[in-house]
Amino acid sequence: MEDGYWTKFEAWKVDSSEQIPHGVRYSITLHDKHNKRILGYDNAHAIKPKRRNYSAKKKTWDHKHKMESVEDYEFESAGRLLEDFWNEVETILAMK
Repeated sequence: MEDGYWTKFEAWKVDSSEQIPHGVRYSITLHDKHNKRILGYDNAHAIKPKRRNYSAKKKTWDHKHKMESVEDYEFESAGRLLEDFWNEVETILAMK
C-alpha cells in the first residue's frame, strides 16, 4: 500500500462456542512501514467490560484495537467485518 502500509488477514473456522458463537476466529490488521499495528479487528482474547454500576459482566471477544485503545466490535458477518475494516483503513489513510 502507499507509504509502506500493509495489511494482514488470518481466519480459521472453529467450533461455535460461547466466546465465538459465529464459528470464525480472526485477526485483521493494518500496520505502518515500521510494522506497528495501527488498527486491528480480532477475537483472540476476551476484553474486560467497561465498569458500570450494577451491569452484567459480559466478556466480549469480538473487538478492535485502534492504536492503544480497545473497544467492543459487534460481529454480524464476515462480509460486514471486511467492509468495516476497509472503511476504517480508508479513513485512517486519508488522514495521513
